Amino acid sequence: MELLIKTLAGLESVLADELAALGAENIEILKRAVSCSGDQRLLYRANLELRTAIRVLVLQRQFEAKHEGEWYDCLREINWTDYLQLQQTFAIDVVTQSAQLSHSHYLALKAKDAIVDWFRENHRGKRPSIDTKNPAIRLHLHLDSLNRASFLLDSSGDGLHRRGYRTGGGMAPLNEVLAAGMLRLAEWTPALPLVDFMCGSGTLLIEAGQWAAGIAPGLRRRFAFQNWQDYDAQLWQELTTEARQRQRDIEVPIEGVDKHFRAFRVAEQNIAAAGLEGQISVRRMSFERFTPSQPGRGMVIINPPYGLRVEEKADMPALYQAIGNKLKQDFSGYTAWILSGNPQALKHVGLRTSRKLTLMNGQLECKFQRYDLYQGSRKR
Repeated sequence: MELLIKTLAGLESVLADELAALGAENIEILKRAVSCSGDQRLLYRANLELRTAIRVLVLQRQFEAKHEGEWYDCLREINWTDYLQLQQTFAIDVVTQSAQLSHSHYLALKAKDAIVDWFRENHRGKRPSIDTKNPAIRLHLHLDSLNRASFLLDSSGDGLHRRGYRTGGGMAPLNEVLAAGMLRLAEWTPALPLVDFMCGSGTLLIEAGQWAAGIAPGLRRRFAFQNWQDYDAQLWQELTTEARQRQRDIEVPIEGVDKHFRAFRVAEQNIAAAGLEGQISVRRMSFERFTPSQPGRGMVIINPPYGLRVEEKADMPALYQAIGNKLKQDFSGYTAWILSGNPQALKHVGLRTSRKLTLMNGQLECKFQRYDLYQGSRKR
């Protein structure tokens, strides 16, 4: 089968590496996606184990549609009981790059009409219902700029960033997929101590902890493919059992700090929900007072405030300068990475950057910058 796995901008190569490790074939990096081929086992493992994927789509068929009539007719020709049972609910997502058929909402309505009309004709007037919030079957339709349409089934359901451990959020919780991608891009490994001294609700810590503990990110949730007619419950049971057998103890310190009581409490609750209580240390204090339990070797990854609100902007230079001073003072021998949507504030860190990447945090373009911290390190 042909798979299309969606991800966030900047994480495509990381996702491709994950897929190669699972045994995927014909891997091709696209924009915010990776395509590959594999069997049902790969499909299930991709949903269960990929940390940098948003959703896994399975290509069903392709056709050309140069006008709305052709779009409707091609969809009406499909035997929809191959994909959708009368008693199941469904939802349709349409993405279009066509100049002629440019309105995705209208195309989704026409697709719904084609499916409903097919069922009414073949099932004595009966039809399945739409459920946009929690459908049993999710259908994806993509129309490119050359009016080539692809029909795909969404095997994931809810986005794969929904790991099942989030009990609440901080002011702006980091997306789980972005956090996992940051760890990979930073070349952190489970053998390296990790510190996040602005941990918020703990997403970075948990993603690192689950990786270090060998916890598959999809173990605590259901997937849309479990509603499919060819769902293999025995294979799924085998894969989840194997995943649990790969779990292990964390061997290095993973430490988080936040000065805000609410963020600290939410981080504690999320860590417990992720099955990592007692394996990740999180404390309530200002980062200025924190020192790592294992000096001289490790990695710092932080996502500090961006100061995008008018009332916050004046505080950012001093905050980022304090971050730089802290890194120089207490993290000699570490590698530090900072994600920020405020490039002007980053200039006040006062350290030489050894690598700069661009990532998207929601709709905001951010810089993800590396600093190698040597004894007496200074910006030159």
